[in-house]
Amino acid sequence: MPLKVNKDDQQSINLTPLIDIVFLLIIFFMVGTRFSELNEQEKSIQLEVPKVGAAVALTAAPKKRVINVLKDGAIVLDNETVTIGELYDELKDTKNQYQKLGVIVRGDANSKYQNIADVIATCKRADISDLNISVRVAHAGNPNVLK
Repeated sequence: MPLKVNKDDQQSINLTPLIDIVFLLIIFFMVGTRFSELNEQEKSIQLEVPKVGAAVALTAAPKKRVINVLKDGAIVLDNETVTIGELYDELKDTKNQYQKLGVIVRGDANSKYQNIADVIATCKRADISDLNISVRVAHAGNPNVLK
């Protein structure tokens, strides 16, 4: 009795899900890529931008400005030594650009309190409402021991 041999249909692989995933990955990388070359091309164009008289910043306020009052009374605003007058001018100019400007005053523990009070008064005169003073917190049991 002769055996009948049936050939099954040839099996094929369904590539549709694989193609879908590849397209999704291509779209993901296209969206996630920074086009820095466009920025470089834009900067290379020789162009004089128009000037305006009064402009308000469209960006968020910068980080809080840090004012250090050193032991000898010197005032350092963001790593630049300034006088009280220069401090006022700088804070007032920045406050005009960023209404929510914040300031942190850090005073040396061994400096005269008058120097720190002058800086705080200057900040208030420049209309700084977000004014913070930096201190160290002592242990509750012994105020001379710092955390």
